[in-house]
Amino acid sequence: MASAATGSSPAVGSDPAQSRPLAGALGIVTGPLGRLGPSLVTALAGAGADVVGVDVGDRGADELAEAVADLGTTFRLERADVADKASLLAMRERVSELGPPAVLVNGAGIDQPPDAAAVRHRIEDVPTEAFRGTLDVNLVGAFHAIQVFGAAMRDAGGGSIVNIGSLYASIAPEPAFYEHFEGDPPFLKPAAYGASKAGLIHLTRYFARLWGPNGVRVNALSPGGVRGDQDPEFLRKYCARVPLGRMAESEDLAGPLVFLASDASRYVTGHELRVDGGFTA
Repeated sequence: MASAATGSSPAVGSDPAQSRPLAGALGIVTGPLGRLGPSLVTALAGAGADVVGVDVGDRGADELAEAVADLGTTFRLERADVADKASLLAMRERVSELGPPAVLVNGAGIDQPPDAAAVRHRIEDVPTEAFRGTLDVNLVGAFHAIQVFGAAMRDAGGGSIVNIGSLYASIAPEPAFYEHFEGDPPFLKPAAYGASKAGLIHLTRYFARLWGPNGVRVNALSPGGVRGDQDPEFLRKYCARVPLGRMAESEDLAGPLVFLASDASRYVTGHELRVDGGFTA
């Protein structure tokens, strides 16, 4: 394992390689082909890590591999479902020749944008299976990945786990952000999403305390809203609530992620780093 995430290297700023603080490290990223996944992968790759992605599909994998190759490292996609621990165990065997990971980023998740085509329910009619399905990926899936890959870090004597949370781990969604979207029933941000992310923050603290003596650091990176194809009225409402006056760009997550993954944060564990432009202030 590279020393970049173990806490064994010199302090940041003491050597000229600090621009690639994860050089030689192996990173595992779940959900690399999702909305935020490519930016998580390229952030690690830009810092020098080779990355193995874990996803249920493969759309966009070739393009991501090319982008990573341009950064001088490699990306390899492995098909597995974080909600199915057995598939993760099988995947770990397939990449066992690479050795234990230095970094695990739990980025796989289910969310529901206010898409007119999306299935909507009144809160009292939300199907139990839909609620559980979100928790199975966002929370149980992260637990599985920590069991499978985090345990390898523990046994190797170090590593960094970064769980991707959300500002909705800390606060409830504002219904007024969505009330201009037409449809009956009206759009509601799923209750399971915030519940799963809040649970993920506790899971972060749990493993930070459990595996700290083994040299494994566990932190959460909680983004605010990230700019995509949101409509102008949503953008206006949302940005009016943000002290910095805008949504995040995906690149805004790169520095915080590398900080948590590398020895730049070697004395930081059990922490939730909110990258939300001050929204939760």
